[in-house]
Amino acid sequence: MKRWIFSIVTLVLIISSLSVALANEQSQGKAKGKKKFELGVEVLLDEQSDLIKGKRVGLITNPTGVDQELNSIVDLLHENQDVNLVALYGPEHGVRGSAQAGEYVPFYTDEETGLPVYSLYGPTKKPTPEMLAGVDALVFDIQDVGTRFYTYIYTMAYAMEAAKENNIPFIVLDRPNPLGGTEVEGPVLDPAYSSFVGMYPIPVRHGMTVGELAKFFNKEFGIGADLTVVEMNGWKRNMHYDDTPLEWVLPSPNMPTLDTAFAYPGAALIEGTNVSEGRGTAKPFELLGAPFINSTDLANKLNEQKLPGVVFRAASFTPTFSKHSGKLSNGIQIHIADRNDYKPVETGLTIVKAIHDLYPKEFAFRAEDSRGISFFDLLIGNGSIREAIEDGQTVDEIKQTWEPGLDQFIEKRKQYLLY
Repeated sequence: MKRWIFSIVTLVLIISSLSVALANEQSQGKAKGKKKFELGVEVLLDEQSDLIKGKRVGLITNPTGVDQELNSIVDLLHENQDVNLVALYGPEHGVRGSAQAGEYVPFYTDEETGLPVYSLYGPTKKPTPEMLAGVDALVFDIQDVGTRFYTYIYTMAYAMEAAKENNIPFIVLDRPNPLGGTEVEGPVLDPAYSSFVGMYPIPVRHGMTVGELAKFFNKEFGIGADLTVVEMNGWKRNMHYDDTPLEWVLPSPNMPTLDTAFAYPGAALIEGTNVSEGRGTAKPFELLGAPFINSTDLANKLNEQKLPGVVFRAASFTPTFSKHSGKLSNGIQIHIADRNDYKPVETGLTIVKAIHDLYPKEFAFRAEDSRGISFFDLLIGNGSIREAIEDGQTVDEIKQTWEPGLDQFIEKRKQYLLY
């Protein structure tokens, strides 16, 4: 009897072990079939190193130029015996990210590598022939945040022009759009309002990766560079940044979190007014306010709009620098409740209009330049929306004016999507 029971127990254990082994094998098989996530820089070094092998490489990057283990591309290329990294180029905020918005970063020598670092922000936004002397390939690896007025994509465009003019191949190492690649929102830039916070007619939230934008810029706007985009593996258009294995590295000093990036396409419109966009606080572009605002009144007015995916909290703060530095400012904090429903540009315009309507004497758009253009116009991409707000039009009426141009852009961009 005991021997019979022992045999049954043994048989059960054997079957259980086989089941576990089979499950593990199936799991491994699925994992092998699934395409692992890789950044453009990782694909370059693992699969496409011939693009830079044995060449004198110029690298345009900043602190976001890292692999998944947070190793800097500067170090990865500098230590690679097959690559001759000869020069670094820094966008706004610099290669090491130490400069504030708008601060000029002059030429210097990188302490870690001893390489020359050329500034592509300030007097020289486009690499000169002297900066590119002795460079066989120009590589771009910077994390964008998916918004038209974030300047890194225009650093890329200027560098592509310089590469074309100096017969140098241009290589873009692709990275995710943190906001995902499906949603597109806001007016398409009027070319009459072209600037370094919006060079080309694309919408505020463009829904493209830097690699896709490079292809779009190169063909649609006649740059004509010898362009190669090293695509990512395993990224899908519906993925937000935290759907990837990547750690968030600040793309700029006032972009501390992914929530900041989601608020940015609309909240940054406040930069075109006399209201603080939260610079000098721990929550830039999420905290918005000014000394003349009543926090409760503004929060109530905005929450009454029932905008999708967002809730507003009455908040007060004292910026340590930038607008209203050292002064108690009252306003709101943007709390994004549902990213998939949230419309940042519509939300930003609603905030601007609400403050304008509540405080018509105190609120002001930033002064016009000699052409009659305000910084707000450069951010939103035209002069008509500022006029519409001042004339009392609703946000829905304003949105209707940009829908046709947005639909045309969405159709045109399809041929440049890589994922």
